[in-house]
Amino acid sequence: MKREAFKMFLNPGMEAEYEKRHNAIWPELKALLKEAGVSDYSIFWDKDTNILFAVQKVSGEGGSQDLGGTEIVQRWWAYMADIMKTNPDNSPVSIPLPELFYME
Repeated sequence: MKREAFKMFLNPGMEAEYEKRHNAIWPELKALLKEAGVSDYSIFWDKDTNILFAVQKVSGEGGSQDLGGTEIVQRWWAYMADIMKTNPDNSPVSIPLPELFYME
């Protein structure tokens, strides 16, 4: 199992809406993530910069950011596009973060 981390960018004033939408994550999206091997997935918010920091464990070929070819993820991206910085295909602007330290 590997750990992946990345950052995304929340639009100002959208933290409550972002949290609300994720607290009601679609069951089919959650199932897809689990089937793809994504677990222990957390997203943190830096209120000073509106940067979202995500970390997840991955046992499959790729993490959550690699599932953009699925209809469920494309619908989720469209649903979230109004509150985040996105690419032209509605995917969130996501920057991978290399791991420099880990303590078990």
